[in-house]
Amino acid sequence: MLSILASSLAAAQPPSKVARIGYLSAGGARSPNVEGLLQGLRDLGYVEGQNLVIEHRYAEGHVARLPGLAVELVRLPVDVIVTGGTPATRAAKQATSTIPIVMTAMGIDPVASGLVASLAQPEGNLTGVTALGAELWEKRLALLVNAANPNATCLREVTAVTQALGVQLHPLEIRDAGAFEPAFAALAQEPPDALAICWDALTGTYARPIAGFAIRHHLPTLAPMKVYVQAGALLAYGTNIAGQMRRAADYVDKLLKGARPADLPVERPLEFELVINLQTARALGLTLPAMLLFQATEVIR
Repeated sequence: MLSILASSLAAAQPPSKVARIGYLSAGGARSPNVEGLLQGLRDLGYVEGQNLVIEHRYAEGHVARLPGLAVELVRLPVDVIVTGGTPATRAAKQATSTIPIVMTAMGIDPVASGLVASLAQPEGNLTGVTALGAELWEKRLALLVNAANPNATCLREVTAVTQALGVQLHPLEIRDAGAFEPAFAALAQEPPDALAICWDALTGTYARPIAGFAIRHHLPTLAPMKVYVQAGALLAYGTNIAGQMRRAADYVDKLLKGARPADLPVERPLEFELVINLQTARALGLTLPAMLLFQATEVIR
C-alpha cells in the first residue's frame, strides 16, 4: 500500500484571539474523526479553553435536524463552520453564504453535486477536503456480492461497478435512525452473500449495531472507513479520514487568518488505508489470504 501525506502543518505561533469554530455532523456526539481535527488545531497552536472554542452540533442520526442546527451555529455566530459529511455540508451552505465552511468526510463529488464550482476554484464560502467515490468501489468489490446502501449517490456508483462486473446488487436505503431495524429484518429474511456499507455520518454512528448484526448472521462486511472495522466490520478500504481532518485544521487556520474560501482549492485525499479485523474474520470462520494481510495498513487482532 502506498500512502502519501503532504502536510503543511508546521509549528505555528499561538493565535492571539479566541477562535470560535462550529462543527456540524449528522452523526453522534464526539465522533472519533473529530479528534483528528482537534489534533491538527493543537499542532497549529489552538487550545480549547484558551484561544479556541468549538461549538459541536450533532444530529444523532436524524438528518432532518441538520438545517436547524446549522442555523444555530450561524446565529451564535461562529468564525468558521467545519462539516462532517454531505448532509451537514448542504445544511451549512443553505444556512449561510458569508461564514466560511470547511467540508470534510465528503462521500460525493462536490463539483458534480453543485456544492462548489470546481476543485481548483470553489467560489462562494465553501472549501475543504473531499474523498474519492466511485473509483474506490472497484477495489472494494473484490469481496462484494450484495450490498446495503444508505446513500443515493453511493448507490449509483456501486450499481455502475456491479453491472460492469456482473454482480447482483440488492440495495437497502437507510434514511434515518429508525430505518435500521426494518433493514435488518429484511436482510435476515433474505440474507445476501456479503454486506457493503456506504459511508455517511448515519451509518458511522450505527457502525457497531451494523457490524454486530452482520456477525450474528455470518455476513462478511465491506466498509469504506476504519471506524467501521473498529466497530466490528471485516475490512475497509478508503480514505484516511483522521488524516483528512488534520488537513481540515490547516484550512480553518488559514480562514481565521483572513484567507477567502474561494481562494483555497478543494483537496482530494492523499492518504488511503486498508484495515482488517481478524477477530471478525475468525467469528465468520474465514481465513484471509496472507498477501491481503501483508498489504493491510492495520490489522485488528
